[in-house]
Amino acid sequence: MILGPGKRLSALLLVAFAAVISAWSLAPAAGARTVHYAGQDVKVPAGYRVIRVEPGSHFCTRLDRRVVYLGGPSKEQRCPAGPLLGKHRAIVVAANGERATTRSLLRARPFSVHHPGAATASKAPAVATASVGGAIFTGLGFDACSAPSTKAMAAWAESPFRGIGIYIGGENSACSQPNLSASWVSAQTTAGWHLIPTYVGLQAPTSACSSCAKLTSTAATTQGIAAAEDAVTQAATIGIGPGSPIYFDMEAYTPTTSATAAVLAFLEAWTEKLHALGYQSGVYSSSSSGISDLAKAYGTTYASPDNIWTANWNNAENTLDPVIPSTAWPNHQRIHQFRGGHNETWGGTTINIDSDYVDGATVGVGTAPVGESDPVGSFELATSPAPGQVQVKGWALDPDAPTETLSINVVIGGREGQKGVETFELGQVANLERPDVGATRKLAGPNHGFESTITTIKSGPEPICVYALNVALGGNRLLGCKTTYIPVAIAFTRLKPLPHGVKVTLACQWPVGTACPGHLGLRTTFKVRTPRRHKPALVRTVTRSLGSRTFNLSGGEWHTFYLAFTAGGRKLLAERGKLGTQVIASIPGGKRGAGLPLKAPSRRR
Repeated sequence: MILGPGKRLSALLLVAFAAVISAWSLAPAAGARTVHYAGQDVKVPAGYRVIRVEPGSHFCTRLDRRVVYLGGPSKEQRCPAGPLLGKHRAIVVAANGERATTRSLLRARPFSVHHPGAATASKAPAVATASVGGAIFTGLGFDACSAPSTKAMAAWAESPFRGIGIYIGGENSACSQPNLSASWVSAQTTAGWHLIPTYVGLQAPTSACSSCAKLTSTAATTQGIAAAEDAVTQAATIGIGPGSPIYFDMEAYTPTTSATAAVLAFLEAWTEKLHALGYQSGVYSSSSSGISDLAKAYGTTYASPDNIWTANWNNAENTLDPVIPSTAWPNHQRIHQFRGGHNETWGGTTINIDSDYVDGATVGVGTAPVGESDPVGSFELATSPAPGQVQVKGWALDPDAPTETLSINVVIGGREGQKGVETFELGQVANLERPDVGATRKLAGPNHGFESTITTIKSGPEPICVYALNVALGGNRLLGCKTTYIPVAIAFTRLKPLPHGVKVTLACQWPVGTACPGHLGLRTTFKVRTPRRHKPALVRTVTRSLGSRTFNLSGGEWHTFYLAFTAGGRKLLAERGKLGTQVIASIPGGKRGAGLPLKAPSRRR
């Protein structure tokens, strides 16, 4: 999949075109004109070439070119391995003179294949009854640009491969798919093949693909959500149902601070939306860019994909990679593309493929994958309505027990098991009515929403992670993590300067009865001017502590504390006469400050 050096890609394309040159005729690009085909007049836009695709040819119909194809793509077309990337530009006219629809060309979001400037309606693809779901597969697999015909798949039954990557759509998927359908998916999974659905959407801002549509930093999250929604629509159209993985194809890019941040935001939104729609999340990318960036984020509050697919052409038939820690994606959650585009022939049929070693989630009949029976749901809101309070909202259900109420755990401060976190077991609270959930999951019903408020002693910006607990097979599901600011639960009610210290009245806004330990400090900042010979004076800003002490309060109570000056503080105030100071009260997770001007006490005569 990963685009290699320009010479490698050019060589692959030349081989593909040379093999089929006798099957089609090419008209040079020119101004707008009309050509005759199958008794019809076909308008050709300026700058478009015309290619006649002969019936039964092996010519590769790619949709990212300014080409008018006369004749739809052949079911036996031969394309180079990996995706043909780029925006959709081609115009395809079927043999009956009608323009082909998206359904016969590309499993992507519906678009009209027509002459620019002419309005042509295209019907949305009919959604098939989902026939297959997720399954773990371990063994050899391959991926090809266009899904092979049923005949070719039958011929490859004698090959060592049993996994196959299929491109189901996306803005930048230029591989036409005349074979891909619900019946094809059903036939291949029944025959024992394991499918790896792949979606080629928006690419990284620093992708080398000049003709590709790219994601943007400002809209990355919104774009990731839209990609997941469309990918699920395309998967369902060909009978790939909930529990299945869908892998996003993020081709190689140059990692920069901004590009990495945009890609991670996009892929996190992709993962969270797929989970909400009941699918597993996967990401395909290069070991040196996308996979490396994801590996660095693994184990943090970042919502990592369930499965990764690493492109590293080292010919090693395993899922090891130096950029991936052994503790990351350890439970049958990896695929390794170990060899790039090359021809292989089995059963007398030659296909140009990339080779993969699979030990992860696929679509097919077999062992349930990690997460297939896990709960699905969405963590939608985290907020702090008051100091010491966190409110969470979302929904969750277990596909294995869709009518039962799930228990929800909330972890404040990070993920479960991390140091210093607070875990709250809320019990079976996912029982509120959610008509939107019931509308898409009629067997489950609508009562799977949750909304709870938790009391906590933490304050400041804190990550909030929500888990749905499994009630049947499988494990618990991290629905997501969101960072929210919890107001610091300490307030100054009075400050009073005294000759040798300050009286500070504090109130703790944590829940009543909660221990509220803290620290009081008094500090000042002033400028010191140091004369220098034959040079301008040196001016420095100096911060000094004038006093400090600990305190103990109880939640819901207030108390007055005396904060005495240190000997150095008394001397400094006496020397300067007056100081601008700040009183700082710190409690776990945050602090508050209040300004207090001080004057040295007057001397008696």
